[in-house]
Amino acid sequence: MRFFTVIRVLPVITSLLLGTLLQAQQKPEYTQYILNNYILNPALTGIENYTDVKISHRHQWVGVQDAPITTYLTIHGPLGKKDDRETATSFHKPGYNPRGRDYWDDYTAARPHHGVGLQVLDDRTGPLSRFSAYATYAYHLGLSPRTSLALGFAAGISQLNLDRSKLFFDVPVDPAVYSSGELNKIKPDFGAGIWLYSADYFMGFSAQQIIPQKIAFTDKIAPHPGKLVPHLFGQAGYRFLLDEDFNLIPSVMVKYVDPLPLQFDFSAKLQYQDFLWIGANFRTYDGFSAMAGLNVSNTFNIGYSYDLTTSKLNTISKGTHEIIIGFLIGNKYGDWCPKNIW
Repeated sequence: MRFFTVIRVLPVITSLLLGTLLQAQQKPEYTQYILNNYILNPALTGIENYTDVKISHRHQWVGVQDAPITTYLTIHGPLGKKDDRETATSFHKPGYNPRGRDYWDDYTAARPHHGVGLQVLDDRTGPLSRFSAYATYAYHLGLSPRTSLALGFAAGISQLNLDRSKLFFDVPVDPAVYSSGELNKIKPDFGAGIWLYSADYFMGFSAQQIIPQKIAFTDKIAPHPGKLVPHLFGQAGYRFLLDEDFNLIPSVMVKYVDPLPLQFDFSAKLQYQDFLWIGANFRTYDGFSAMAGLNVSNTFNIGYSYDLTTSKLNTISKGTHEIIIGFLIGNKYGDWCPKNIW
């Protein structure tokens, strides 16, 4: 669960509480990561034949004051990637599915190529806000006729800020007690990942914020500052072709952030041809969500999700809304949906 707080306690307790919160989960939650695993794993950089652009906005726990709001932009594409296909694959003829069994039977592994990308995120929770920007790189190669492996790396900057106007105390407090210039400094940030993918399955592992860094609101009353700690993700999924028009993709994600317990995400996505999909998700210690999406054309797609928490917040929260809009730039094969990102 993401941290958020509007504090009205004694100064010393405030400092200790904020230090503790900074050691909890510090990266945003995403419901539709299955549509953009690149946001969690830089190894997916340049995995498709086109430049993939995603814009997402997430409003968590609507109705709760100062609840998390996350917005991001991601752009990534291949360098020197070749494809055996010579013509477009998505004709949408009546009664014909361009992503039917024949398409997946002819699936081939990626030829060796590079990928480059960019991620920009803005995450706001109560008095805390964080801006991050990363450049990513990945290298893809085929391991077998139908299986590929990608290794990726992300490097960038991250800035954590405290809005003192959202902090309230029962007694007057010197601003120096809860403010430190360190919070406004730009810090380096790094991530890495590995991704194994085929026509039938995918699995990967990634780490964000891999270099722990100390962060404190003040050094006067917080001898043990909080830390920005690594976030570890493991993912796996499998594609079942139910018939010529439908495929079902169950998947699981495991997340670990010290000192929190393991968190599991169980998802399922049912797709009709390469046009329409619906999905559901269950997240331990959090709740349920429903998703739906549409590939409008071979250059534009959109997805929406609604989360319902099972925590005590459900008495005041009106749920969580997340929307993601995608653009396929330079999609010369005419694909309406991704070949390798499910």
